[in-house]
Amino acid sequence: MAAYSVVDFGAKADGQSDSAAALLATWAKACGSKKPATMVVPKGTFFVSRALLQGPCNNNNLRVFVQGTIIADAGYSSAATDWITFKYVQGLSVYGGTFDGRGQSLWACKAAGRSCPTGSTALTVSQSKDVLLSGTKVMNSENFQMSIMFSQGVTVEGATITAPEDSPNTDGIHLHMSRGVSVTGSTMRTGDDCISIGQGVSNVWIENIKCGPGHGISIGSLGASPGEAGVQNVTASLVVFTGTQNGFRVKTWANPYAGFVKDVTFEHATMNNVQNPIVIDQNYCPGNGNCPNKSSGIKISGVTFSDVQGTSATLVAVTLDCSRSNPCTGDRTEQHQANLQR
Repeated sequence: MAAYSVVDFGAKADGQSDSAAALLATWAKACGSKKPATMVVPKGTFFVSRALLQGPCNNNNLRVFVQGTIIADAGYSSAATDWITFKYVQGLSVYGGTFDGRGQSLWACKAAGRSCPTGSTALTVSQSKDVLLSGTKVMNSENFQMSIMFSQGVTVEGATITAPEDSPNTDGIHLHMSRGVSVTGSTMRTGDDCISIGQGVSNVWIENIKCGPGHGISIGSLGASPGEAGVQNVTASLVVFTGTQNGFRVKTWANPYAGFVKDVTFEHATMNNVQNPIVIDQNYCPGNGNCPNKSSGIKISGVTFSDVQGTSATLVAVTLDCSRSNPCTGDRTEQHQANLQR
C-alpha cells in the first residue's frame, strides 16, 4: 500500500503556516494511486485555511490517518460555506484526528446582532459513497460541525462533537439528500441539534448516542419550500439526552407544500431533565413570517416512540401537534413503556 505524509509535501506542525497546499498535494498523490493508498497527518497542530479533497480517485481503498489537530483560521470568511470537504470519493476511510473550526469570532459577530455570514461547516462528505469516519473529533465549527450530503453508505462511529451551548446553528451532524447512513457510539455537545435530518434522507441508523447540551435529535425542519424530498426509514436507538432543549423531534413548517415523513422509530432512550422529550411540531413558524394560519402539507405516518424514560424539565413531556390538513397516521407513543417524570 502506498503511503504519503503531509509533512513530506511541506506541511508544518506549527499551527501558523498554512498547510492547505500540502494537504491537497498529498491527497492528489493518494487519490491518484492505482493501488490502495494511505495519507497521514502526523501529530502536531496544522493550520489549514480551506481544503476540497476531491475525487474520483483511482482506487476505492483510500485511508486517511489524522493523528494530530487541524485548525481553521481564527477569523471568518464572508463567502466560504465549507472548510474541509471530501467530495466525489468512494471507499474512503478517515481515522482519528481533531478538526477545530475556531468559530468563536463569527459567533461573537452574531451575538452582537451585526450582519454576519452563515459560516462554514467544519467537515463535509458530499456526493460520495462507502465512506467511514472513525474516532474523529470535530469542534467549534462556525456553523454545522459535520454534514453528509448527496451521499450513500456513510458510517460515522466513535465521533466526539463539541461546541458551546450558546453557539448558534452548530448542529452536530446534519444529513441531507443521503441514504444508508449510520451514526453510532458517538458523543455530541452542541448549540443546536445533535443530529438533524433534512430532506431526502432514508435508511438511517442512529445508535448509542450521548446528546447534550443541544436541541436533541430532529427530523426537519421540512416544508420550508415546495418540492422537498421526503424522509423515511429512520431508527434512533439507545440515546441518552442530558439537559437538552428537545429529545426526539419531528418539525415541519406550517406551509402547504407537500412532502412526507414515514417509518420512523425512536426507541430505548433516557431523558435527563429534557425540556421537551417527545415532540411532533407541524406548526413551526418562527417570527410568524409567511405561515400564520396555514397548515403543513407534510404527511407524517408510522412514527413510533418506544421505551422512552427519564425526566422532563417541563410539565408537558409529550407534544404531538400534527397538521390540521394532513393529520398524523399510524403513529404510536407506547405509554406502557414510557416513564417520563417531572
